Amino acid sequence: MSQPVGTLPHQVTGDLYAEVQTFYARQMRRVDALDIEGFADTFTEDGEVVHAGGQRQRGRAEMVAGMRANLPRYRDIAVRHWFGHLIIEVDPADADRLQVSYYTLVTQTDREGRVNFQPTFTVEDELVRRDGRLLTRSRVIHRDTPAPAGPPAA
Repeated sequence: MSQPVGTLPHQVTGDLYAEVQTFYARQMRRVDALDIEGFADTFTEDGEVVHAGGQRQRGRAEMVAGMRANLPRYRDIAVRHWFGHLIIEVDPADADRLQVSYYTLVTQTDREGRVNFQPTFTVEDELVRRDGRLLTRSRVIHRDTPAPAGPPAA
C-alpha cells in the first residue's frame, strides 16, 4: 500500500519510544515462538486484527483459534517478524492511547538455513495503556504495493 509521508505535530519522548519498541519486541518474540496464548495476551480482551486479505479477528479467543488453525504452516521453519520506522502519535485527549504506524518484514528460515522473505506490510496499531501495561486494541495490516504509475515522461 502506498502511504503518504507525513510529519508529526508532536515528538514523543525517548522513554515512550523505547517502551513501544520493547512492547513490540516482546509481542513478536511470543508469536515467533508460537506462544499463541502469550501473543493474544498482548491484545485487549476485545482486541481486533484486520489482515491484509480482509479477514478480521475480534477478541483473544478468535485470535487464538485462527492462529491454531495456521500452525501447520509453521512446521519446520523459524519465523521472525522485523519492525521498523515506527511513527508514534499520542492521542491529545487521552495520553494512554497511542496510534502507531510501522513497516514490517517477515522472514522464514528452514532447517537448511535458507531464508524466505515474505511481502512487506505497513501496519497501523492502536495501543492502549491498561493498569500500566501497553496492549494492542486494534491492528490493521496493509500489504505494500507499488504506487500507481504516473504519466509517461515527455
